[in-house]
Amino acid sequence: MKSRRRGLEQFRAKRHKNVSTKRSPVRGGELLAAVTRAGKPINTAELLAMLGWPTASAGMLTAELEELVRQGLLNRKGKRYQSVRVRKELRGVMDITSKGYGFVLVDGEDKGGKDVFVARTNLGGATHGDTVTLQLLGVGRGRREGLVTKVLARAHTKLCGIYSSTAAGGHVLPDNERLPYTITISRQDPLVREAEGLAVLVEITDYGTDREKPKGKIVEILGDPLDASVQMRMAMDAANIRSVFPAAVLDEAESLQELTECDAGREDLRDLPHVTIDGEDARDFDDAICVVADGSGYTLYVSIADVSYYVRPGSAIDQEAYHRGTSIYLPDQVLPMLPERLSNHLCSLMAGEDRAAFTAILHFDQQGQRRGQRFVKSMIRSRHRFTYTTIEQLLYQGNARLAAEYGNLFPMLQHARALTALLKKIRLSRGSLEFNAPESVVQLEGGRVSDIHRAARNQAHMLIEDCMLAANEAVAETLAMAHKPVLYRIHEQPDPDKLEVFTEAAKALSLELPKGNVDSRWIAEVLARAEKSPVAYIVNNLLLRSMQQARYAPDNVGHFGLGADYYLHFTSPIRRYPDLIAHRVLQGVLLASQGKQTSEKMPDAGSLAEAGLHLSLCERRAIDLERDVHSRMAVLFLHDKIGEHFTATISGVGPFNLYLELDGSGISGSVPVESLQDDYYLHDSRRFRLIGERTNRIYQLGDQVVARLEEVHLAGKRLIFSLQDQLPKAAGP
Repeated sequence: MKSRRRGLEQFRAKRHKNVSTKRSPVRGGELLAAVTRAGKPINTAELLAMLGWPTASAGMLTAELEELVRQGLLNRKGKRYQSVRVRKELRGVMDITSKGYGFVLVDGEDKGGKDVFVARTNLGGATHGDTVTLQLLGVGRGRREGLVTKVLARAHTKLCGIYSSTAAGGHVLPDNERLPYTITISRQDPLVREAEGLAVLVEITDYGTDREKPKGKIVEILGDPLDASVQMRMAMDAANIRSVFPAAVLDEAESLQELTECDAGREDLRDLPHVTIDGEDARDFDDAICVVADGSGYTLYVSIADVSYYVRPGSAIDQEAYHRGTSIYLPDQVLPMLPERLSNHLCSLMAGEDRAAFTAILHFDQQGQRRGQRFVKSMIRSRHRFTYTTIEQLLYQGNARLAAEYGNLFPMLQHARALTALLKKIRLSRGSLEFNAPESVVQLEGGRVSDIHRAARNQAHMLIEDCMLAANEAVAETLAMAHKPVLYRIHEQPDPDKLEVFTEAAKALSLELPKGNVDSRWIAEVLARAEKSPVAYIVNNLLLRSMQQARYAPDNVGHFGLGADYYLHFTSPIRRYPDLIAHRVLQGVLLASQGKQTSEKMPDAGSLAEAGLHLSLCERRAIDLERDVHSRMAVLFLHDKIGEHFTATISGVGPFNLYLELDGSGISGSVPVESLQDDYYLHDSRRFRLIGERTNRIYQLGDQVVARLEEVHLAGKRLIFSLQDQLPKAAGP
C-alpha cells in the first residue's frame, strides 16, 4: 500500500512538471537561425553583436558554434561560420500555439502528415499565420524540428487588443491568443491619452526580435471591450475578414440593370404559386418552392435566384465573391458574399416582385421516387413570404385561423408537406443522418448581450431542407451523367479511430448500440435510439466530432452524411460561391442540349481542384469566426454573473479539466480538476470519467451538475466553473 501511495505521489508531481534529461537544442537552434539570417560568413564578434550578447559569452558561443559544425549544420572557414545550404528550401505557414511555440505545415506535403515543430526561440520573428522558409534541425520526439530562416509574408500587419499604460510606457495585449506577445506603444502616440482600458486597432511598425518586443502605433480606438459590436469587430480583424466591399465592386453592382421581363430562353413561371419560407430575421430570399399534385404524383419546383445572370465570370463582383467564398452570419449582422444591391434586391425573391430564377422542376411518383427532372431559366413571382413559425402552425399544428387566412396557398402547402414526408422517409431509409444539435442564438440590446438560448428547429425547417436536398441531388446527378466538371459537396467515411472513441463514449453513457457494420444506417440508428434520451445532445455532438468535414472537390465520392451518391450545392448562390459555379455549369449543359454554346469559359478539373481547396477554407474560416464570436458573446453575457449557479451537462472529461455545457444556452466552460478539493481524482480515459481515489465519487460524461461561475477571462474567451452539486442521474436511453 505504501509503495502504491509513493507511486501516486510521484505521478502527481510529474503531472505539473516535465522532467527531461535531454540536452536543450534551443541555443543551437537560435544560433543556427542567426547565422542563416546573416546571409554571409560571420565571425563570433559579429555574431555577439547581432545577438546582443556580452563579450564574456564569446567562449560559450564558440563552443556552441563548433557543436553545430560537428553536427553538419554549419561550415567553418577560418574564423567565420556559414550555414550549410540545403538543396530544397522548405516553405509553409506558421501556426503558433497559445504557449508560444509553433508548427509549420510544409507546402506540398500531405495534410495528414506531421508538420514541423518550431521552438519559441527558433521562430525568427515569425508570428501566427506568417508564410516562412524553414531549415530542418533534425528529428526529436518523433517529429521534425526546424527554425525559421526568413519571413516571406506577414499575416498580421494590424491587430486588435486592449491598451494599458505603465510607468515605462503603454502596451497592447493582442486579442488573438495565438500572438503570444505584447505590442509596445510609444508615450508620444497621439491616441494613448484616450485609449486607456479600451479596445484599439494597432499597426505593427516593428516586428521586434527574439529579445525585443514588437512596436506599433494606435490607428483607431474601437471602444469599450465589453460592447458586443466591439468584440465582433475584434473577431473579424483577428480572422482577417473584411467587412467593406471595394469601391469597384459597389460601382459595378450599382450599374447592373434589373431584369423584369421574361426574355427569350427564359420560361415564364409567374402563374405558379411560389412561396418563400425563411426565419423571422431573414434578409435575403434566394429560394422559393411550389408543389403541384396530380394523379401520378407530385411536381416540385425549386426556384433559385438567378445570380449567374448578374454576376459574370471575371467581373469585379465575381472576383470579390470568390475571395469571400461565403456569407458569414453574426448575431446582429451579415457579412455578405455579394453586395447588398444583389443579395437584398436584384437576387432576392421578394413577394409580389418579378424575379429571374433558375428552376429545378422535379417529378416524383406517389411513393416519392424521382422519375424525371428538367432545369430552366425562369421568371417567377413569389406569392408570399412565410416564416418557419407560421408554416409550423399552419401545416403541423392545425391552426384553423391561418388555414383560412392563407386559403389560396394552403392546398399547395399541403402538397409540399405530403411530398417532403415521402422524401424524408426515403432519405432516412438509405442512411441519411438526422443530427439534432441546435445552434445557440445570441440576442443583443443596446450593445449588450441580453440572452443566449438554443435555436428551435421545427418541421417547417425540415420541409424546406428536404426540397433543397432534392434539388441539389438532382443537379449533381445530372451534371455527373453529363460528365461536366463541377464542384461536388463531398463527405467521406468517418475516421475508424474516431468512431471507436465514439463507441467507447456511447457505452459509457449506457447507450445500447445496434449490431452490424458501422455505416451510415448504423449511425442513423444510434441517433434514433438516443433521440428521446437525456444524453441525446451529447450523443449528437460526439458523433459530429467523429465525422469528417464535408468539403468541395471536383471528384465525386458521394456524401456519407446524406447517404447520397450525388450531391452538390445549387440552392444558395447568393451566399455560397460553389452554388454559383454549379449554376454556370448547368447553364452550359442546357445550352449544349439546345445546340448552343455559352460565351462563358467553363471551369476545368484543374481550376476546380484549386477552387475546391480555397472555398473549403473560406467555409472553415467562416465557421471559426462564427464560433469565436459566440465564445465572445458568452463571456460578455456572463462577465457580471460571477458567483451565480447554473445547471450544466458534462460534455468532456480530460485529465486536468472537466468540460461543461450550460443547459438551455450551449455556453461552454471548464472545471479544473485541481479545484475538486474533496478528493484526488484519477482520469479513466476509456470510460470518460473521473474517479475519486478515496471516496470513489464519479464524474462522468453526460452527468448533470450544478456549477458555480468562478472566473471570466475576456481576453482568452474562457469561463471557469467549480462544481457545487451532482444531480441525480436521469433514466438511461
